[in-house]
This record gives sequence, C-alpha cells and structure tokens, in this order.
Amino acid sequence: MQSDKHISKSFDQDLDEAIRLFLYMGDSAANQVAKAIHALIDKDETLAQEVIDMDFDINRMEVELDEHILLLVAKRQPAASDLRLVMSISKGVVDLERIGDEAVKIARMASKIAAEGKSAYGYAEVQHLSNQVRLMLNNSLEAFSQSNAEQAFEVMRNDSAVNTEYQSAIRALMTYIMEDSRHVSKVINIMWILRSLERIGDHAQNVAELVINYISGQDVRHSDYAMVEKAVQEANDRLAARQVSTLPANELETSDSDEG
Repeated sequence: MQSDKHISKSFDQDLDEAIRLFLYMGDSAANQVAKAIHALIDKDETLAQEVIDMDFDINRMEVELDEHILLLVAKRQPAASDLRLVMSISKGVVDLERIGDEAVKIARMASKIAAEGKSAYGYAEVQHLSNQVRLMLNNSLEAFSQSNAEQAFEVMRNDSAVNTEYQSAIRALMTYIMEDSRHVSKVINIMWILRSLERIGDHAQNVAELVINYISGQDVRHSDYAMVEKAVQEANDRLAARQVSTLPANELETSDSDEG
C-alpha cells in the first residue's frame, strides 16, 4: 500500500500492522464465502460447519483490529490523509465482519439443503452470482492493498451488474415456484442464499468506496458515477504528485530538462 511516511517510525509500524490485519481479515472473509458456496454445491455438511466455526475467528479479528485502531488514534493522533486511512480501515472492518455473517447464513442453508438429500433448483444461479460477488470482494481488497482508485471504481460499477443478476435470478426462481409448487421450501432457501450474496456485493462496494475516500479525500457514498469519476481523477492526481515529490533531486532535474 502506498502511503505518506509519517515523521514517527512507530506510527508507520502501527499503521502498517493495521493494514496487515485488515487485509488478513478480508482474505479470511473471502475464504469463508468461497467455502460456504463449495459446501452448498458439494452438499458438504462438514465444510458448512467449518464455515460456521470460522465466524469466531472473524469476530476475534474485528475486536483485535478495533482495539489496535483505538490505541493508534489515541497514542499517535494521526492527521490528514493518515487519519482518513485509519478511519477507512475502522469502517471497513464492519463490512468484513458482516461479510462473514452472510457466509455463515449461506453455510447454514447449505447444511439444511444437504440434509434434505436432494439437489435444489437454482444452483446455476448461485454459482454465477457467487463468482461475480467474490470477484468484487477480491478486487476491492486488492484495490485497498494497492491504493488503486481505478480498480475500486470498477468494483462500484460491477455492483450494478450484480444487482441486475440478482433480480433476474429471483424472477427465474419465482417462475419455477409458480410452475411447480412442490419445491417451494427448497427454492426459498436458495433465494436466501442469493440474497446473502447480493449483500456481500454491497459490502465489497462499501470497501471500494472507502478506498476512493482515503486517497481522494472525497466521500463518494450515495454519489453518481460522474462525481465518483471526478474523485478518482483527484485520487490519481494526488498519487502522481506524491510520487514526484519522493523522486531524488537528480531525477527531478532530469525530468525538468526533458520537459524543456
């Protein structure tokens, strides 16, 4: 992650640790979602229970990171861009924890469906939507790690496609229920899984918005794409200026002479 180096080496170390913990928690949540979907598709009750048990670790990480951030703010009193980054991590932790909660919901439904012993209609819709949502989540975490506002903006744009796909899947399942009411309970379980996946996509979008916020200084929540695009451009300008300011003097002189 690209960030300004603070005058205090201890602050840099504390901030780096917060970033590391956040990304580790994000990877754990993403892994939890992947396992929950595999548990559903493979009718694996053991794997479903493993996902449920993983929630304890996700919750523990949330508490640990909250405490770390609280101490960092109290002891170091970060300002400007450092404070935005710290607050983005603090807000993002909530989304990661809720992603873990949605994974648990999927795992519980997977266990219930597996116990029924028959395949449920809607697996194709679940797989397709889960692929899109998991890509959003992985890209939002990568954007956070790399301070990549463009990638974060792409995640936000993908959320619209996920919402459209979710609505389409729900309509298809409703049609199936009307045609054959014998499988109502099973189809409803699949609908709850699709709903959890859609919410995971929303949380991934929230993380992407935080990336743009801490880089650009602009709060892009509830904003149209034109405003977000402007914020992304400002974020890119900030990064470009930061990179120029950190160039050695001889490289700056070379750059100036080239422009002349």
